[in-house]
Amino acid sequence: MSNSTVFYPYIQATGDGENLVSHAGTVLLTRTVEVAGLAAELSAALAPWRKPFATHDPGKIVADLAVALVAGGDCLADMSTIRERPDTFGHVASDPTVSRLISSLAQSPVQALSAIAAARAATRAHVWSLAGATAPNHDISAKKPLVIDLDATLVTAHSDKQSAAGNYKGGYGFHPMTAFIDHGSGGTGEAGTILLRPGNAGSNTAADHISATRAALAQIPDLPTRPGRKVLIRTDSAGASHDFLEYLHTQRVSYSVGFGLDARLGEIIDRLPTQAWTPAYNSDREPREGADVAELTGVIDLTGWPAGMRVIVRREKPHPGAQLRITDRNGWRLTAFATNTTSGQLADLELRHRRRARCEDRIRQSKDCGLLNLPLFSFAQNQVWTAIVALAFDLNAWMQMLALTSTNARTWELKTLRLRLFAIAARLARHARRRRLRFDTQAKYTGLLIAGLDRLDAFTNTS
Repeated sequence: MSNSTVFYPYIQATGDGENLVSHAGTVLLTRTVEVAGLAAELSAALAPWRKPFATHDPGKIVADLAVALVAGGDCLADMSTIRERPDTFGHVASDPTVSRLISSLAQSPVQALSAIAAARAATRAHVWSLAGATAPNHDISAKKPLVIDLDATLVTAHSDKQSAAGNYKGGYGFHPMTAFIDHGSGGTGEAGTILLRPGNAGSNTAADHISATRAALAQIPDLPTRPGRKVLIRTDSAGASHDFLEYLHTQRVSYSVGFGLDARLGEIIDRLPTQAWTPAYNSDREPREGADVAELTGVIDLTGWPAGMRVIVRREKPHPGAQLRITDRNGWRLTAFATNTTSGQLADLELRHRRRARCEDRIRQSKDCGLLNLPLFSFAQNQVWTAIVALAFDLNAWMQMLALTSTNARTWELKTLRLRLFAIAARLARHARRRRLRFDTQAKYTGLLIAGLDRLDAFTNTS
């Protein structure tokens, strides 16, 4: 028996296949567009930008862009991946038509961004009503609030673009402020807003935090003017400004905000008695060895901060190899946060705040969904692009919420969805004037994909 040195079998390749649909799994997204009501909302919201006798609906163009971004695109021209199959994805506008629409929207960016945001908000309300018990706002209360995470991120510009500027880390580009609606441990999240800013925008600018919070709150269905404690705003220490916390106080929302430490506070922490500390929790809500929490509210001066604000500190032994920080003291790594939540154990409140790290996952996925590359020159055009990125991020989250609920795929990130579901190929068959996609029966996740499409169809049949 001879040992072969060939890793893969040689297969003769030709380019004459017919009725084949690449990336056929993305029909999960196009079906979600229809089931969620996004098609009608976008068409109505962007009607003012439709030219007389135009062939393509601006809403359809924006929806196609969102689908292309979720499927892996990062520029306008990547719509070509779905343009190839009009019998599956409908008639997709040409690159010049898409470019003209973006330019037209950018001529009145405030109105265009408001229109897209309104369509997202209306669609979100419908999706959450369809999702029922799996919706993020189901049975929210002061003890179980809906969480909105705020954070800024850096986006590098590799060429000269309007309003691109140097940032505090020595790079060049933009510094968008993001707000994501957290789905908790059983899901991913949705984009409350992505506020595009120049690269030199401050990390702790209260006005931008307030603008992002207002935009995110406007996306939540059925919220009163002052949302109350059933909404939790969570952010890092960049949000610990007097103006921003005062705004959250007037809105009467719950908050959990990182709180900066200095040498003076470090000395106060050093003097805390042993009985002031209680064990911190790990992610499974089990006591974490070598980590403790304590409350500083009664031993530090909080004059000028909103009434009812508490400050809680965590200390932990840095893991081997960890880079030491200037705030580390006596071998302890110290972090603190401020909150207005009055009930609950300190360890639970600290664990809730630490789960803000999910926002980093949402930011990473948004960059994988088009935010990493701002492909246009003018700031207004890139603002429109950023709004479409937020729409694409939401579309994917809505698809998971409606089609993949109660499955592990509910928490899959974009790269996993693309590899396992969206990339599944199919053959387009026609019979009795009907079209049918016959997905690859040997693909591991074809059953999951078909089950998801069936769930979406069930929403259509019951509506």
